[in-house]
Amino acid sequence: MEIEPYRQSVHDEVMTSALVRAAASLVDDLLDRLLLGDDRVTTAAEGKRLLDRDDDLEQVTDRIQRFVALATPAIRTLARGAKFTRVPWVLVASSTASTGITIRSGVQEVRVLASLVAHRIEQVTGSPPDPALVKKVTLELYLSPRREPTLSNLDLPIAKLVRRWLVRGVLGRDTRKAAGKALDAAERLDVARMLAGRAPAR
Repeated sequence: MEIEPYRQSVHDEVMTSALVRAAASLVDDLLDRLLLGDDRVTTAAEGKRLLDRDDDLEQVTDRIQRFVALATPAIRTLARGAKFTRVPWVLVASSTASTGITIRSGVQEVRVLASLVAHRIEQVTGSPPDPALVKKVTLELYLSPRREPTLSNLDLPIAKLVRRWLVRGVLGRDTRKAAGKALDAAERLDVARMLAGRAPAR
């Protein structure tokens, strides 16, 4: 997997390379397992129903736990940071647990969205999709559902994904509504046009 470089920012101190690598490994394992199977989410409505059920993430639980463990110092830093002064100090101690729940929910959201993306691509191409393509489109839609994914390169915005989960977890923001918008975007996506702009194989 190619990981998209991320800009220097006020959050660089919490975005360690080990944390980004752990997230990349988690996404790789999660979506590679998904694509090995034949089960697919075929509509946005079906995807939303799946998000309301138990997450069934036993196969990647170890990777999730490792990621949360690596994220713990970052979570504490964000919770106490100047950018988040509205977060009461009394909530700092609970930030790790809250963010752990957000991360687990996010992993499930990415998996369900990837299943719908894979289905849409298979419908157009008539063949199993390139895993790198599914991962790229999934994360682009998950992070920016209003924007059509660009495939000029297949680098994955892993650092942006990690930042999204950490910040929303610390602030206690629900990710489900945004995930629903990403599923709707995947269902509306003009896959043929998107594939026409895909980068040549390396």
